[in-house]
Amino acid sequence: MRVGFFVPCYVDALAPEAAKATFRLIRRFERDVTFIDRASCCGLPFTDMGYDKHACKIERDFVKYFGDYDVIVTSSGICTDQIRHHLDSVEQTDAVRHLRENTHDIVEFLHDIIQVDSLPWAEFPHRVGLHNGCHALRFLHQARPTELIIPDYSKTEYLLSLVKGLEIAYADRRDECCGFGGAFTVWDEECSRQMGLDKVTDYARNGIRYVTSADFSCLLHQECIARKFGIDLKTFYIAEILNGDAKP
Repeated sequence: MRVGFFVPCYVDALAPEAAKATFRLIRRFERDVTFIDRASCCGLPFTDMGYDKHACKIERDFVKYFGDYDVIVTSSGICTDQIRHHLDSVEQTDAVRHLRENTHDIVEFLHDIIQVDSLPWAEFPHRVGLHNGCHALRFLHQARPTELIIPDYSKTEYLLSLVKGLEIAYADRRDECCGFGGAFTVWDEECSRQMGLDKVTDYARNGIRYVTSADFSCLLHQECIARKFGIDLKTFYIAEILNGDAKP
């Protein structure tokens, strides 16, 4: 299995350690993984604002760089959703369909593709709040949305349960959006800020100091809001915990 590793633009700029942890985690399972540094964006910012034609060149480049890999893994749930469900600006060739069907975030890769059942190197003896972002929850189906009456499951919770000493916790309104939303954060700043404040206040009310997620974008928003309002909160991208890199 040849794995192409995609680091999204915002992760590359703001959270390189999250990307490094993801890459090292994949290599722990002896996978043939290659980091493609020429690929810097999946086109989400343009598609998010309705500028599909502007995303066309980015999407063509993405297909060119990753078309030969069996599996593409990225350190972002929202980018996984973009590639899988919104890679629409280019002709739907066999290569494009291959990308759409075989791009996964790190949670899907570990849980669904290589079916990890142990992480003997991972230890984090702390209570950790788990935030399943909107895209990962409702488009990648990584856990059961609480509004659905279906059997309970959580891929993220299962992987974290393999970490020695870690106790999983949730906010009271566990599936509520934290207010990031990409362009929404810019267009409706006050609403986005209030949603973020509601989320981090919910953590504080439940005595949660550490928070993790499969989407660093949500973590970035939440930690910035917490810092602004003086709430003691530290976030870790999920791969940092699973790879044993998270330090309190």
